[in-house]
Amino acid sequence: MAPPPPANRPLGERFMAIAQTLQFAWFGGHLTLLLCVLRYGISYFFMRYYSRWAQFSYRTAFVAAAATYGIVVYKAYRARMRSGKAQGGTAAAIQFASDENVQYLGETPCSVKQSSTRFRYTDLKPPQTALSESIGKFVKGYYDTSMTLVAVLEIGLFFRILGSVIILQKGAFLLLIIYSVFLRARYAQSSFVQQVVAQAGSRLDVYAADQRTPPVVRQVWEQAKGLLHRGVELTDIRRYAQGPQQSSGPKKAQ
Repeated sequence: MAPPPPANRPLGERFMAIAQTLQFAWFGGHLTLLLCVLRYGISYFFMRYYSRWAQFSYRTAFVAAAATYGIVVYKAYRARMRSGKAQGGTAAAIQFASDENVQYLGETPCSVKQSSTRFRYTDLKPPQTALSESIGKFVKGYYDTSMTLVAVLEIGLFFRILGSVIILQKGAFLLLIIYSVFLRARYAQSSFVQQVVAQAGSRLDVYAADQRTPPVVRQVWEQAKGLLHRGVELTDIRRYAQGPQQSSGPKKAQ
């Protein structure tokens, strides 16, 4: 992140200095994404999905999301190259795929996540102002809540796509495969997604253990839970990456 310009310079000069940085482009893209999602939400609420403004907002939101996360991925890659920590081969591919920003670059339904970053961009103002302190407290106070909401929406979108597959909607099966890969990566990287999944699983366990629950429902849930656990194990990239290392000898206790 570029250092903020000196506070004793005029506001116009400070703004022009920041407007020429990638950080400002990142901020502008995120803000554009948030506004476009809100505008498309209005069209969706009034069931005007195919209006000119709805289509413009939808397409602009995807372009803005791709641009902003592309900037973050580029800056992270450039930082690793400069520090000499960049890896090659399989390790580099795993490191690249496990980057949260790379995952969101591939899948962009993350507008809620932008609201928590919107208030972090305060370089136009001197540090330690009352406004910046209030913004900092607001972000810290609502960050966990907003990230939990993002996790719920990500999981809910999976079932939305699954419903499209059930009704045989065109292109839904391919979209389900792509989004399943994204959601599996999010589960591996996000403690919020793991927490939401664990809470949902606990509630379903309680429901299945109820004596009033039909045995067929209980059996279906147990089978589904077993398949999910097996699927998580089989799709764990770290398991395959660490396989040769584990076979060399017993792992020391830590």
